[in-house]
Amino acid sequence: MPEIRIDPLSGRKVIIAGERAQRPGGEPRCAPADPIDPEGDPFAEGHEQRTPPELYAVRPGGGPANSAGWTVRVVPNLYPALEAPPGKVVGAALSGSRATRQELFTATPAVGGHEVIVNAPASASSLAELPVEQVATAMEVWRARMQAHGSSAYVQLIVNERKEAGASLAHTHAQLYALGFVPADVARERERFGAYATRTMGHNLLGELVAEEVRLRERIVAIDDEAVLLAPYASRLPFELMLAPRRERARFQDDGPLGAALLHDGLCRLARHLGSSPPLNLWIRTAPAGADHFCWRIEIVPRLTHLAGLELATGLNVNIVAPEQAAAALRDA
Repeated sequence: MPEIRIDPLSGRKVIIAGERAQRPGGEPRCAPADPIDPEGDPFAEGHEQRTPPELYAVRPGGGPANSAGWTVRVVPNLYPALEAPPGKVVGAALSGSRATRQELFTATPAVGGHEVIVNAPASASSLAELPVEQVATAMEVWRARMQAHGSSAYVQLIVNERKEAGASLAHTHAQLYALGFVPADVARERERFGAYATRTMGHNLLGELVAEEVRLRERIVAIDDEAVLLAPYASRLPFELMLAPRRERARFQDDGPLGAALLHDGLCRLARHLGSSPPLNLWIRTAPAGADHFCWRIEIVPRLTHLAGLELATGLNVNIVAPEQAAAALRDA
């Protein structure tokens, strides 16, 4: 029997309809990624002059900027969605002859930061292909760059893997967006965390959710001393995963080096179960400005099925692999 489930963190509704995976063409599939040509890879070590001048890099052996010898490297996005202002920018409505036009058509400059974090010097297309130590180094740079933009209203770090998930370059990299506002979805979660704390005398929403998931064990994939990896109760897409710290902390960027081993483990489990690393989107949800009650997490969303009319028309996802089934399969992987 299909179910409508409500995500406790966002309030989002999802239809879980596992039987639909049995319809013709309904089984999630994953073909291997095309190999990367190192000579044509602008993010590969030795090709530093093919990118904008670097903003930050980890070079264990030292050396000048924009040279080889780095393990993780940060550069401005060549085609930024957000740009640093040349001076003080004052937001203004689009010009129009009537006040009605200004009410209907409003725009402000897209001011902020947009960086690319190259996760490794070798031409790998997925974090799962890297040694776990390299993933840990990359995650520490993620934290460092998020801290560097600490004055922003919200800092969003994402990883898109493969063209099907929006990656324009195959070499594994993260993108950081430093925003001057808190996006609506993040603000909604901030409100739900705060309301839960008020109802429960200060308890943390995600902390208690993780504790209950560990008690039930139905959707747990793996646990280590630092974090928990699970298939969310209201997963939007097949084999969606969430990594959360075992001890709730508001901001990922302030929480020290943890989570890399379990993140790498989860990505490798996906690759083993599906036959190769899938196209996926990964992002870090961290506390926005002004959040008194929050807990960071990492969300991993493989792109094995397409968004269709219902999803686009209503925002209501239909997931054809129940999270309990996904968790069981990944535990066995």
